[in-house]
This record gives sequence, C-alpha cells and structure tokens, in this order.
Amino acid sequence: MQNAINENEINMLRSELELLMRERQALLVVTGAATGLIAEMDSHNLPSTFLAAADLLATSINSLSEETLQDALSAVQDEIVS
Repeated sequence: MQNAINENEINMLRSELELLMRERQALLVVTGAATGLIAEMDSHNLPSTFLAAADLLATSINSLSEETLQDALSAVQDEIVS
C-alpha cells in the first residue's frame, strides 16, 4: 500500500513539474519578446501614457538574472532574427 501511495505521489509531482516547465518556457518566450521590443524602442518617441508601463517592463527585465535573460533571448532568437 505504501509503495502505491509513493508511486501516486511521484506521478503527481512529475505532472506538476512538467506543467511548471511548460509555463516557464512560455514565460521565457514572453520575456524574450519583451526584451527585444524594449531593446528596439526609442523611449523619446513614446506617448507619455506608455512611459510608466515601458519603465516597469524595462526595470523588470533588468532585474532578471543573466542566465534567465539569456534563456529568454534564446527562446525567441529565431523569431527575432528572421
């Protein structure tokens, strides 16, 4: 009985981990696209109503670790270069 419970727990954790990895990949794509957008944007030409959101986005991107930022850029590299 204990072995069956452990097997069920392992399967549940495996499913949860797979879900989290898919969500991480989706977030990396969003982050990579946002990073590319911010890099190409000229903040002097933005309407003033966009400045707070652009600043929040840039600040959030800058707070990422170097490894996460590289992963994000790698996730969208093919789409941005094309």
